[in-house]
Amino acid sequence: MSSSIIMLVVWVSIFTSLLISMLVLLLVVGAILIPITVLLFLGMRQWIKQRSMQLIPHLKTPNPDGSIPQIVGFFHPYCNAGGGGERVLWCAINALQSKYKNIKCVVYTGDEDATGPEIIQKARQRFNIVVKKPVEFIFLKRRNWVEATTWPYFTLLGQSLGSLMLGWEGLMQCVPDIYIDSMGYAFTLPMFKYLGGCKVGCYVHYPTISTDMLSRVRERRQTYNNQDVVSQSSVLTSLKVLYYRIFAYVYGVVGARSDIVMVNSTWTHGHIQDLWSVKEKTSIVYPPCDTEDFLRLPLEDDSTKLNHTIVSVAQFRPEKDHRLQLLSFQRLLRSTSETQRDRLTLILVGSCRNQGDAARVDELRQLCEDLKIRSNVEFKLNVSFDELKKYLGEATIGLHTMWNEHFGIGVVECMAAGTVILAHKSGGPKMDIVINYNDKPTGFLANDEESYANAMETILKMPAQQRMEMRKNARKSVVRFSEQEFNDNFLNSVQSLFN
Repeated sequence: MSSSIIMLVVWVSIFTSLLISMLVLLLVVGAILIPITVLLFLGMRQWIKQRSMQLIPHLKTPNPDGSIPQIVGFFHPYCNAGGGGERVLWCAINALQSKYKNIKCVVYTGDEDATGPEIIQKARQRFNIVVKKPVEFIFLKRRNWVEATTWPYFTLLGQSLGSLMLGWEGLMQCVPDIYIDSMGYAFTLPMFKYLGGCKVGCYVHYPTISTDMLSRVRERRQTYNNQDVVSQSSVLTSLKVLYYRIFAYVYGVVGARSDIVMVNSTWTHGHIQDLWSVKEKTSIVYPPCDTEDFLRLPLEDDSTKLNHTIVSVAQFRPEKDHRLQLLSFQRLLRSTSETQRDRLTLILVGSCRNQGDAARVDELRQLCEDLKIRSNVEFKLNVSFDELKKYLGEATIGLHTMWNEHFGIGVVECMAAGTVILAHKSGGPKMDIVINYNDKPTGFLANDEESYANAMETILKMPAQQRMEMRKNARKSVVRFSEQEFNDNFLNSVQSLFN
């Protein structure tokens, strides 16, 4: 045998021995590190729970029969905002407290400018919801971490990472037995499930990212979340699409950790299935709408009405697209006579969550001045429930302009109050709400300035009897979205968390 072959065999033997030694070393290290990691993880979980017990021992005080209460935590940093998501929160708490006598509800909130009783009072004032049993509030100090203004770039990623910080702050103060994310912060689910040892569920109003968002970026359409500098550059567009795809994958991974998933509409259900792939544990639970109070409003004949109001009910957030309402209304006014113009009023009813929303209202007021329609537009901010009923009860048209609104509680309220609804031709309004009922139309859909203006003109020119028939049919259709329907479906969906 030649010396070269002998050397080759020697080197192969040495290499094989080294490889085997490295594998053995890795196995030994793994055998040591894995148990240590598991022990550290379990130790951290136990420490977090013990810390929580020291901070809020009264929540685990035994009942008179000796049983230990279950703590149900709702993660809702904006529980005092007064929007549709907050109605879901308070109705959910009421439903759980009515069915389960052995629970204590906790709300993680960033509303440090209000006390617990003030938050409960606002829920009663805004939604006519009376919370019958005590609710504990965990006030979080880092809510700015989930504010869009904190993350001017990579906003989705920033807010999601911020929610982890906010979730950690909440977890360190209270470890619930059951955790429900009721506001769309899916990244908190694995934290509470694995570090907190909680059963976890979520109510998804709107997916953080959707295939529609990807399409808008890919098609280079400029929107409030796709700036000109990106939409006009093919390179930046490609990078943003890649960023969205990676984020969508991670979002799907964390969302799938939820033990049960509730979504508020057919549109949201479709997108969550595309992203999370959890069909077997996902159910559609339409949000509760106060149809009873609005249905009590008299449905009066408007054949002799001279002055008509068009009412929009929506928080002053950018995605609600109040700008489209003003531009469409201006187009409508331009098509009418001066006498008719003086008889038309657009009323924007909504709540302001923060300084950003307040600044947005100022911008809209300035836009009214620029469009020369200021005398025909009224802004009604943070109104009471009784005031809301008054505005809707007197309105001819209920106006909604949000593209791909996940559901549209405001749309349902407008229909129940007896207005002729004009909503955006997308999302929940198109797929679940403004659809034929008893083979008859329940309202109108539009998607741009021209179609909105034309639809408003059509509604105003309709014979009063035809309008009345549509209003009556729309009212009949909203029984699908009552609070009782929500309570039944919500309790059925979360039942497995309590078993």
